[in-house]
Amino acid sequence: MLTDGLHATRHAGRPNQYFLRQFEQHFGAKHGLNAASDFVGYVRGIIDRTATSNRVFGFKLMAWYVTDFTARLRNAGSFGAADATELEVLERAFPRLQFIHIARRDRLRQAISKARAMQTGLWKVKQGKAAAADPEFDAKLIERCLDEAQQGENVWIDFFRRNNIAPFEVEYEEMCENYDAVVASVLDFLRISVPKNARVSQPLTVRQSDDISRQWRDLYLESMAKRNLGSA
Repeated sequence: MLTDGLHATRHAGRPNQYFLRQFEQHFGAKHGLNAASDFVGYVRGIIDRTATSNRVFGFKLMAWYVTDFTARLRNAGSFGAADATELEVLERAFPRLQFIHIARRDRLRQAISKARAMQTGLWKVKQGKAAAADPEFDAKLIERCLDEAQQGENVWIDFFRRNNIAPFEVEYEEMCENYDAVVASVLDFLRISVPKNARVSQPLTVRQSDDISRQWRDLYLESMAKRNLGSA
């Protein structure tokens, strides 16, 4: 959702998951690059070819592959010594690097959204886009997604702590309620100026919060209450 707004300004890069292994072939083909045969060239090429006219480049990383990505940068041999820290490697690859951390206050809703996406195939909910299958309530799946959400957040907390990084914090719920203001605050943090008449278009991705999500939340809390009562 935030990446939609940053992209729309035309001055804050074109953030995407360029370094998720299963996406690299797609982005490589699109930009004439090959991560498998030349990872260094792929990284530098993606920066050059997706930066906006003011030379701002942005990318998105998820907790579950940040360690793999930094290891690949280190092993490439062009972004620091073998004993370089994660931050040193990242800053060599991406000069003037800034971190924005997006977290959700309501982890249960986050877990429900993921459980639905796993069943429907809709990982980015957009207006007019239909699900491949109807989702069914699954308390165990939601619980697993809830555990994974907490594990992912722990990964970022540990990453920022051990690298002494103070990221700019964005709360997902606040972004949904005050989208324009949050995008503006991110631009201020990045020290990016946009034309006065520039408008932040509404995100292509919409919030997956509807009657199904609310019903699943109630059912999950009810099932947890029954389980706790049974184990008392």
